[in-house]
Amino acid sequence: MDRRWIPRSGTLAVAGAVLLSVSACTGSAATPSAASPEAAAPASSRPSPTTARTTPSTAPQATPTTAPERDPAAYVEGAPYAVTIDPADFVAVVDNPYFPMIPGTTTIFDGGGEHIVVEVTDYTKIIEGVAATVVRDRVYTKGKLAEDTFDWYAQDQAGNVWYFGEDTIEYENGKPGSTAGSWQAGVDGAQPGIVMLADPQVGDVYRNEFYPGQAEDLSKVIELGGQLTVPAGAYLETILTEDWTPLEPDQLERKTYAPGVGQIAEGSVDKPTTNKLIEVQRP
Repeated sequence: MDRRWIPRSGTLAVAGAVLLSVSACTGSAATPSAASPEAAAPASSRPSPTTARTTPSTAPQATPTTAPERDPAAYVEGAPYAVTIDPADFVAVVDNPYFPMIPGTTTIFDGGGEHIVVEVTDYTKIIEGVAATVVRDRVYTKGKLAEDTFDWYAQDQAGNVWYFGEDTIEYENGKPGSTAGSWQAGVDGAQPGIVMLADPQVGDVYRNEFYPGQAEDLSKVIELGGQLTVPAGAYLETILTEDWTPLEPDQLERKTYAPGVGQIAEGSVDKPTTNKLIEVQRP
């Protein structure tokens, strides 16, 4: 998996080392408190995700030649799936109100025996010509790192948030193990999908990802205008989705999203709030 990422400041980084500096920008990494599980994470060969936030490029964006579909990753059972990615259709930031990925933001979840830390880094990764935002998602169980994933997201001009893949490693007894589940759009037939529509409507069904036989997650919008209280706060106008994969059709999940925050809860159909948002740290 290619781990060459580019900070928005313009410095190319790979495997934790700065290879080529093209600007004079500098930044300092945030250090977790010694009491937190994050502080005990083993050293990784990947770049640190916690860099100082910089202002995204304000270069003008090209205008798409055709109007985008409201659901460009729509799922139709039995129908082939093929999307065409035009870098000119994408913008520099991910600011969909229901899936904002603002560099420097950290969201923390607890529940189901897991402690989850999601950090929006200041790195981007070029995938199919699109500068995708790199988001680090770490899962801890019993205070130890169990999974370390880097996800890649980008937003089109209509406001849809696309998912371009992930680089994931599972840990056992502090040692890296399986990388099953890793995939990248444009590699080995894998295609990007959508994790949040710009204009979601009840009944919409869309692909989150498509790597045949490996990653085929789907989402269906089942409620708009909801409300939910989690440890981080009380939220209105929430969106509830049902999520599953044809590879494991009996395993259904539900996710709740709130405006200005993104995901605030996740769980099963019977217990849709197993993992709850407990804290939001903003830049």
